[in-house]
Amino acid sequence: MDLKFGTDGIRGPVQTEITPEVCLRIGHAAGIVLKEKGLNTVMIGKDTRVSGYMLEAALEAGFIAAGINVRLLGPIPTPGVAYLTKTFRKQFGLVISASHNSFLDNGIKIFDANGIKISRDIELRIEKILKNNLDLVETLSLGKAESFHESTARYIEFCKSTVPADITFNNLRIVVDCANGACYKVSPAVFKELGAEVIELGVNPDGFNINHECGSTCPELAQEMVLKHRADYGVTLDGDGDRVILIDREGNILDGDDLLYILAFSNPNRTGSWSGVVGTLMSNFGLEKAIQQLGYKFVRADVGDKYVSQMLTKKGWMLGGESSGHIICRDLVSTGDGTIAALKVISSLLLLEKDPKEVLANYKKFPQVNINIPVKNKDIVNDSEIKSIVRDVESDITVGRVLVRASGTENIIRVMVEAAEEDVASKFAKDISNLVKSKS
Repeated sequence: MDLKFGTDGIRGPVQTEITPEVCLRIGHAAGIVLKEKGLNTVMIGKDTRVSGYMLEAALEAGFIAAGINVRLLGPIPTPGVAYLTKTFRKQFGLVISASHNSFLDNGIKIFDANGIKISRDIELRIEKILKNNLDLVETLSLGKAESFHESTARYIEFCKSTVPADITFNNLRIVVDCANGACYKVSPAVFKELGAEVIELGVNPDGFNINHECGSTCPELAQEMVLKHRADYGVTLDGDGDRVILIDREGNILDGDDLLYILAFSNPNRTGSWSGVVGTLMSNFGLEKAIQQLGYKFVRADVGDKYVSQMLTKKGWMLGGESSGHIICRDLVSTGDGTIAALKVISSLLLLEKDPKEVLANYKKFPQVNINIPVKNKDIVNDSEIKSIVRDVESDITVGRVLVRASGTENIIRVMVEAAEEDVASKFAKDISNLVKSKS
């Protein structure tokens, strides 16, 4: 079986790629590798996709066949699995989710005993074993399975514990959009128990409506509700709860770059582990300049919160994130956590006694145009003509940055152009995109 990990685990259509057979093999292979690391139990969480129960059963069988015990957590955000994995120690975690993708897709993310996504070395070892036959351990050594019913309650309490004791949400009205995904129980409860009045959206999953016209990939619904109900904030999460987009009381949409700047601005410490901030190749150049003006160093990692986390570890820093809404506050969590990031941003603004607009007043983004092109073969990103037009665009003095990359999670080529003027960025982005389309 020739299956590869992408930038965020393994992901693809359930009908053709992430099938029960594939998941059986992944469970078995991952079980063998992680048992070699001295781990004997896996905690399995999932989002609300209709395929989740089917794939969960297949993964469970694969792990048991490898001699690994299984704890089933039920629907829970990805960062909740990371937290519980770290809490229980000597265990590892697995999430069944395709994040922000539609219900037609599903995927697998794996965390080590520290609640951090597994390294590339471990991924390569799993990929190698997937090519072998599935050999069961002897019957006496088979794993066992049990349901763990405390997962949601434990994670809710952990989220609440990240808010300073002197901060209250009692006077806040907050729209919380859970994308009909894994956060539908957890996140509204967190904000309610902290004292906020909560207007709930995307909390009626049916297996098919995850991320459908709601959540962080479609914040317009929450934006409308914020204005309608005169709410203080809108919190929009994605299907597995590891990313967030905020909306202020005026209806302004705040992406991951905006949130990262607010967190950097609000932190008084600019030394040691707080001396730098990690973004990605997609982070706006305006963010880089603004972060540096605040007195921080700024470093770009590859796209994916996994790589942001790795860079934070390498640098010994605490704060990083992506424009898509993955925010890592490493002093609190080991991975992107949409709910905790929202709590951190809102708490910081309450401490500052400022609205987001006031904090962002001196932060100016460069016009950035992003175009996603569906393709059958992502390798065309290496085509000589495409590389040539990118070089030509980069040489134009009116252009700031150009990035053409293959998505690590979908069959998509992503084109990004930044320039001083939006019409310039738009023109060049379209030129590159048209060439990519002609090659696909």
